[in-house]
Formats: sequence, structure tokens, C-alpha cells
Amino acid sequence: LASVKEFQAIGAAAIVMDARNGEILGMVSLPDFDPSAMGRVAADRRFNRATLGVYEMGSTFKAFTTAAVLESGTANLDDTYDASKPLRVARFTINDDHAKNRWLSVAEVFQYSSNIGSALMALDIGTDGQQQFLRSLGLLDRPSLEIPEVGAPDLPSPWREISTMTVAYGHGIAVSPLQVVRAYGVVVNGGHDVTPTLLARDDAEHAAPKRIISAHTSQAMRALLKLVVDEGTGHQAQAQGYMVGGKTGTAEKAGVGGYRRKALLSSFVAAFPINDPRYVVFVLLDEPKGTERTFNFASAGWTAAPTISRMISRVAPLLGVAPTTMNPGAADSLLVSLRQGG
Repeated sequence: LASVKEFQAIGAAAIVMDARNGEILGMVSLPDFDPSAMGRVAADRRFNRATLGVYEMGSTFKAFTTAAVLESGTANLDDTYDASKPLRVARFTINDDHAKNRWLSVAEVFQYSSNIGSALMALDIGTDGQQQFLRSLGLLDRPSLEIPEVGAPDLPSPWREISTMTVAYGHGIAVSPLQVVRAYGVVVNGGHDVTPTLLARDDAEHAAPKRIISAHTSQAMRALLKLVVDEGTGHQAQAQGYMVGGKTGTAEKAGVGGYRRKALLSSFVAAFPINDPRYVVFVLLDEPKGTERTFNFASAGWTAAPTISRMISRVAPLLGVAPTTMNPGAADSLLVSLRQGG
């Protein structure tokens, strides 16, 4: 609520989920309403942005593209893609917001959030491979939850080659925050499937969860997510005393005649403690406005990331997560170990 007020957003959503068993420990959709006065509540306030709303999530989707290319063996962390110039496909041009204008490794594509590199990676995976991987994470089907207001994803139709490229960086496909949280849970928890639930579960219910990706791929993704917070666009998501990894996502909202450049959806997905993730935390701000403090930027790194930092600082003690620290450069060291097969 404080971030909605600070950035004058028209709405917001947030979810905290246990990455091991799918228990949703906290969920909010703003603006909210007083249930004792339903007759006077506007429709916008009754709309559940966390589970019913579907949105283009932007660069948060790059985690799925990177995990897919690593899991399939199509490329490893050090294989490179040509991000030296914009990528032109028919009448479309794909650019990088933080262009490095050079070839980038798979790790760098993710660290620097390259649209070009992600699109090229998706071409290597192929449309069928991309769809199969996204479906395994629950991103192509309507999720289940113990409430009726659950949205179905909006998928490209037809799913052309250009769709494969744009979906790689979270455009041309709309999913719910609930779906993103579930998918990140799989990516960071060692690769096991999780089903979100509002009900408490005992350990016996998930004695042998289905494996979606390998433990090695999950470990690599945790290192990359930590690197984004340590050295990339998510540095404002750092929470003192807690090891946080995550990914920013900034997308323009679709409108009549095209995308609205000044109407942004800014989101951040985080996991902590990132060395052994227990919780996934998601926040989305609908049309935030830049402030003097953010130098008038409204992108996720300036709005959603610091919101995540405040959330983790508040909820971690309530969840019994003891403060700890990871040595500077630990994410880089882990990536080196993974490259060497450790």
C-alpha cells in the first residue's frame, strides 16, 4: 500500500508462497474493499489482480527462457549470442533496453536482461520446445486454486516464430501473478513441481514431488538470480541480512492501436534465502509513476524492486528466517563452479 501511494499506481498485487509445498502465506490485490459494504464497491476494487488478472510480465519471463536453454542442453552458461545490434524480423525490430552492443554469454543475457539474446535463445529451443517447457511450469494452462476467481492465460494465436521470440522476454503472452509465482517456485526449489494452495499442507502430501527441471539447472538459476540482485537491475531488492535473488520485469500495457509507452506494469519476483530458497515473493505495480527519488523512472528496478526489499525485511522475521549473509562474489563463484561441473 505504501508503494501504491508513493508511486501513484492505479493498482497492485503481491504474493508470498512457500516454494517447497506451494502454500500461499500472503496475498493481496489493491485497491481492496470492505466486504461488509459490497453494494458500494466499484468493480475495479473487486477484481483480484493476484489470481484473476493476466498481464504481460516482461523480463521476469527471461528466467524461463534461460532455464529452458540450460535444461535442454541447447546451450550452456558460456555459449554466446550476438546482441551487438538490434534484431530485425520481418517488420519487427527487437532492441535491448540496456544494450551492451556485443556478443553475450547465456549468463550475461540474463544478467543484463537482453531481449535480443533471449529471443535468439528461444529460436534455438524452438517453438515446440518452448511451449513444452512453459507448459511444464504451468504457464500455458489455467491454474487451480481454492477460489473461483482464477484467470486463464492469454496465449499467442497463431503461435508464429515471432511469437516464440517475443514470448522469450515476456511479451505477446499474458499470465497471472499466481502462475508466475508457481513457475519461479519450480525454478528455484531444486526443480520440483509445486501446486499453489490457500490451505495448509503436511509434509506427507508432498513426499515425492514431480521433478520438472534438474537440480543442476535450478542451482544455476539461483546463482543467476542472485547476480541480478547483486550486480544487475534488481540491486534495490537487497534486504539487509537476507540473501535475495530475483528478476525485474517492466512491460508496456496494451491499448487501442498498440502499446502505451507511459503505462507500465512493473513487477519483481524474488526468492529467499537464495542459497536454499524457501519463499517466493512477487509484487506488481500497475501504472506506477516515477518520483524525484527515482529520477522519474517508473521501471521495475526503481519501483517494484525496493518494494520487494521492504516486504522481505518485514515478512522474513515473521516466517522465522534467521538473518544471514552471503560472501560478496559468491554468485560469481557458484557460476564458476557450475561451469566446471561442480
